[in-house]
Amino acid sequence: MKLVEAKEKDIPLIQELARRSWESAYVGIISPEQINYMLGEMYSEEEISKHLENPNYHYYLIFDENNDSFEGFIGYEHGYEEETTKLHRIYLVPESKGKGFGKGALDFLKRKLSESNDRRIILNVNKENNAKKFYESQGFKVYNEMVLDIGNGFVMDDYQMEYIIHFDLT
Repeated sequence: MKLVEAKEKDIPLIQELARRSWESAYVGIISPEQINYMLGEMYSEEEISKHLENPNYHYYLIFDENNDSFEGFIGYEHGYEEETTKLHRIYLVPESKGKGFGKGALDFLKRKLSESNDRRIILNVNKENNAKKFYESQGFKVYNEMVLDIGNGFVMDDYQMEYIIHFDLT
């Protein structure tokens, strides 16, 4: 597995990976209408371009060197809050789940914190999403619950989770 920093030219690939992932991850959790709405809002070319222009926001594509294929992506923002990196998105295409790509991407993110002054990673996960168990297995803990109106009559009903980095100073 290799993580490749995404560039403007990669926006269509990010959009395709997001669509493939979401259509699997959120079926039965949120409606197809909400999936389409959120994909349109969160993964428009304009929205991704804004992220790529922000020096604190990073997208990396998850590349499987064995199969010469892109399996997903991770998007995070250093300095989201004081000493906090926000993991905005980590998605894998359905056939890539359970192969260690998610764990590898989170390990990569934990290492990237050493490049910032951040000591904490936060994320939101839908309360019905099985990914919560994955995050817990990686040391994340729920610290809050939230219901967020995202417009068009839709809400996000999420757990907020955190991981505290303990740097080895030896």
